[in-house]
Amino acid sequence: MADFINNKDINRIHFIGIGGIGMSGIAEILLNNGYAVSGSDLKPSHITNKLKEKGAKIYIGHSEKNVDNADLVVYTSAVKSDNPEIHKAKQLGIPILDRAQMLGEIMKEYKRSLAIAGAHGKTTTTSMISLIFEHANLNPTILIGGELKEINGNVKIGNKDYLITEACEYQENFLKFFPNVGVVLNIDEDHLDYFENLEHIVNTFIKFAKLIPKQGYLIINNDDYNTRKLLSHANCNIITYGINVESDFMAKNIIFNEKGYPSFEILYKNDTIGKISLKVLGYHNIYNALAAISTTYTLGVPMDKIKEKLEDFTGTHRRFEIIGEKNNIKVIDDYAHHPTEIKATLEAAKKYPHNRIWCIFQPHTFTRTKALLLDFASAFNNADNIIITDIYAAREKDTGEIHSKDLTNLIKKEGKNAVYIQNFEEIVEYLNENAKSKDIILTMGAGNIYEVGNMYLKKD
Repeated sequence: MADFINNKDINRIHFIGIGGIGMSGIAEILLNNGYAVSGSDLKPSHITNKLKEKGAKIYIGHSEKNVDNADLVVYTSAVKSDNPEIHKAKQLGIPILDRAQMLGEIMKEYKRSLAIAGAHGKTTTTSMISLIFEHANLNPTILIGGELKEINGNVKIGNKDYLITEACEYQENFLKFFPNVGVVLNIDEDHLDYFENLEHIVNTFIKFAKLIPKQGYLIINNDDYNTRKLLSHANCNIITYGINVESDFMAKNIIFNEKGYPSFEILYKNDTIGKISLKVLGYHNIYNALAAISTTYTLGVPMDKIKEKLEDFTGTHRRFEIIGEKNNIKVIDDYAHHPTEIKATLEAAKKYPHNRIWCIFQPHTFTRTKALLLDFASAFNNADNIIITDIYAAREKDTGEIHSKDLTNLIKKEGKNAVYIQNFEEIVEYLNENAKSKDIILTMGAGNIYEVGNMYLKKD
């Protein structure tokens, strides 16, 4: 691939789908590097408004005219091949990169690039690592697939020593990266609209592990069966962490307080190096914290700095985020959209003080819902009442093969209280009539289900 970042002929870079969480971060980095940046999206948002304030030219809607005078075009995977801007760029002979290729080009500019991969926990772990680096005055450049209040968004421009970013396996995008440090949190069956099966996914992660140079680091969750399959394929320094399987870094003597927050001792090479009390719930966040500890300690951050920042960490946007309270009923929102994530979130919620848990779930994509239907049906055991709403299509079209009613019926067969309600307003009415004091209302999904919580809080 050509070196686009240092090409003197490239001054203006146009982004198709600039309002996306991943695209906007890259656009902001390039703006900061002195490029003229333009971009189009279907509708304005706080993200496009922020980019506009920073000097980007924003177009609402897609048009061939938008790429006039562009030296390079970058597009998101959500953009279809018949997009008029892609068509025009090809016609004009303008170089075209997808988002992952562009991020790979940017990675080359940093002394050390950290890529955090895995089916679950990427945003939280990337946030933890990033804030520890910040606290240690290392001034990293940060790209997160969610919003973090400490950096006022999803991107923070630092120096050229460290770039910290999430690395998504979808469409094998992370194979276009150039990481010096790769963190693999877990490997699970997902994105089956692209991957053939779990073996295909594991083989893709093996290719990711092979990207890391000999002097770099692969940091993996040793408790995850599929992740351990990478060990024999990597040609770099390997660091392991875990709770159950003997590892370089381990969490021992885990206890949960009355609010459900965990504390644990940290062992490195069987020696205790500290004790940490988290302000985020669940076993899954112990693993996320272990990944962050393993990464930052290995790269030279003192343990006291790691402890201070992790004990101060309260989570990221849409990750068990308490958004309000009404009639002594807490409303919490979570991004969980895979059976493994649903189980982990509900297990965490079970330890949180409550009477009953109301889980309002919006399935995300038809292919995921169909492929993992039985796993979804058994994922809600720790919820007392489940409301299922329509599948959020995202990038897909409804072929009529799967419906939320199918999931609702299977959950009922598991012996759980489940109802299908299509309309958000009707869900709010149902909650107003049935939720009681000290209950938890937990909206869950990667689409727009969070709107239900906001609507409930506003409803008299």
